[in-house]
Amino acid sequence: MGQQQVNQIEAGHVFVEYVRDAMVTNRRMARSMNVKVYSQRNETFRVTETIGRRPGIPPRSYGVDLRNRRCDCRRFQTLHYPCTHVVAACAKVSLNMDQFIDEVYTLERKLRVWENEFPVLPNLSTWEVPPTTFELVPDKGLRRNPNGRPQSSRICNEMDIREKSDGKLCGVCRLPGYNRNKCPLRNYHIGQSSRSDRN
Repeated sequence: MGQQQVNQIEAGHVFVEYVRDAMVTNRRMARSMNVKVYSQRNETFRVTETIGRRPGIPPRSYGVDLRNRRCDCRRFQTLHYPCTHVVAACAKVSLNMDQFIDEVYTLERKLRVWENEFPVLPNLSTWEVPPTTFELVPDKGLRRNPNGRPQSSRICNEMDIREKSDGKLCGVCRLPGYNRNKCPLRNYHIGQSSRSDRN
């Protein structure tokens, strides 16, 4: 990786390939934008997108502040290299946009990451591992009970108090004391349903 950065520096490049490709795309998109200079002294602009919008939707405009390195689209502040709107503003007043690319994207900075050489690691079987002087004991109080339904640890209030009921009701006659299998009206309902099916 270090040699790759050296090769790119020797080829005359300053910034990493990712940023170079992004700037080519931003330059191409910036050609279709209208730029209005608000204050050349304060380096503020209003950039309006003219293409790529759906019909019936007005074009978006973005404020650009080169002095404070800000754009309303927030890509300039987030990525630390010029967005499309900043590129358009720089082209309007013939500014070199490379000055707004953060130095973290330079090849020299990236080369510092890879200039140190890593030593060859010895075989795993030759590693010296110091013996442990303590024993790890799990806290049994923190274990979940595998049996039964999990108990809620939420603190209940008046919203959680259920209204008292007479227990489960029968699914047929809606009376307490038995279920639909033992309901005295079960046969009557079954007969009614079978007659209605015949009709």
